[in-house]
Amino acid sequence: MVPLAQVSARALLLDIEGTTTPIEFVYQVLFPYARAHIKEFIERHHASPDVGADLVQLRHEHACDVAAKLDPPPWHEDSSAARLESAVAYVHWLMDRDRKATPLKSLQGKIWEAGYRSGALRSEVYPDVPPAFARWQAQQKSIAIFSSGSVLAQKLLFAHTTSGDLTRFIRAYFDTATGAKTQPASYRRIASALALHSGEILFLSDVTAEVDAARLAGLKTALCVRIRQLPAPERAYPVIQTFDVIFP
Repeated sequence: MVPLAQVSARALLLDIEGTTTPIEFVYQVLFPYARAHIKEFIERHHASPDVGADLVQLRHEHACDVAAKLDPPPWHEDSSAARLESAVAYVHWLMDRDRKATPLKSLQGKIWEAGYRSGALRSEVYPDVPPAFARWQAQQKSIAIFSSGSVLAQKLLFAHTTSGDLTRFIRAYFDTATGAKTQPASYRRIASALALHSGEILFLSDVTAEVDAARLAGLKTALCVRIRQLPAPERAYPVIQTFDVIFP
């Protein structure tokens, strides 16, 4: 394992949940807000092209779950009202399982957009994140985000933090449309999109399966553990608790 102090990179690729943003904010604020507003949102906006596209993708996802015998709630198409009720029930079912389904994440992002605009939502980042972003920008390092949340949700989160708008520091955003976060091919696509070699990117995440996938794709990696109890040291990458140690 190369010591973190000896690692160099032209870009940083960051996970959000548990890496830049407390997990509690995501699970105790964002997800409950989306769940509380999903029915009203779908009923009000289902005729719009972008929400309609999300609903079509949801229906396809539901069919795949039925084929896989996962027993999702039934989907009824006998009326518009029944179709919308089916979509809401299925969204709740997906959220209960913390599924990273692209149409679900797209709908959540749109709901959060309304919440941020109304002032009902303000996002949180760890206190070391804003100074790290400024420091890395001054060092001419690119910053990119890779999250299971939609690109829209990512931009909203960083635009409305309690520390101010951080989007000015971020070059690019990637979501599950790029691929699964546990698949090495996703990280190769991101490197290509950033016009960088894989080895020029340092990926930070709190999920070992994601760090493993990025490392297999050739990225430099570190596991971000924001709690005091660190994992066993046999991992093939550094473990950090704060961004203060990343290119100080």
